[in-house]
Order: sequence, then structure tokens, then C-alpha cells
Amino acid sequence: MANQEINSAEEQAPAAPEAPAPARPATARRAGAAGEQYQGLGRRKTSSARVTLRPGQGRWVVNGRTLEDYFPRAVLRQSLSQPLAVTDNQGRFDIRVNVHGGGLRGQADAVRLGISRALLQIDEGYRTRLRGQELLTRDPREVERKKPGRPKARKRFQFSKR
Repeated sequence: MANQEINSAEEQAPAAPEAPAPARPATARRAGAAGEQYQGLGRRKTSSARVTLRPGQGRWVVNGRTLEDYFPRAVLRQSLSQPLAVTDNQGRFDIRVNVHGGGLRGQADAVRLGISRALLQIDEGYRTRLRGQELLTRDPREVERKKPGRPKARKRFQFSKR
């Protein structure tokens, strides 16, 4: 009988209203908050690049060197900045890149993919623009291995009928 009275008293007591959870922002984060950094990984052929974007004045550091020093060809530098130009973010981020393997063209394409992936962390809305320029697609082509008994991967020795 005493247990029933306790249970009925608990049922009648008004429950404390729960505070609503704070509303989370949508997928877009405010770019430029102090201390935030965004990372992306890009690969092409045998090159691999880790890219870090931080809010800043647009400085580039590639393997501890300046962009012009590491990528002397203007075509490669233009290719690197393409994701930033498409999303209107040129000069808004300091970019640090650690890239290794392959040649300059493969490294430049790996860095470009890494920048594109890092920009997606800033705002998912950039996906349609980057996808339209084919900046999110990893180029799957790799060097074909040399086959045994042949001089190169596909080349054969000259055939002699007699």
C-alpha cells in the first residue's frame, strides 16, 4: 500500500521541462573563424598531396618552399588555383601543402584535388561548382607495368616469319 502511494505521488509531480538542444548550423560552417583549418588529400599517378587550408591572406607553402619556387611553370600554378577561382576563395586562405612522389604535373594535379576536397569541408554547397569543372574526380590512370618477356609494357619484339 505504501509503494502505491509513492508511485502515485511521483506520477502527479510535474516533470521539469527539458531545455531544447541548441540549434546546429546547416552544413555550411563560417569560413574564417580563428584557428580553424580544413584538410584534403589528393592523389594522381604516384603523387600524393596533403593540403591544409587556414583563413589568411593567400600565402602558399609547398614542402617548405614558395609556390613559384616549387612549381616554376605558370600552367601548373594556374591549375592549382582553379578550385579557389571556381569557388571565389582566392586570397582568403593560407595554403600549406606536403606533396611527394611522381613528377611536377602529377603533383600539381594531386594538390588541386586536395584543395577541392578541403573546400568541401568549408561549404558543401561548393560541390556542384567543383563537380561541374571536374575538380572532384580523381584521374584513375596509372602507369602500366612492364610484362615479362617484352621490352616494355605492351611493345613486342619484331616478328620474323622466317
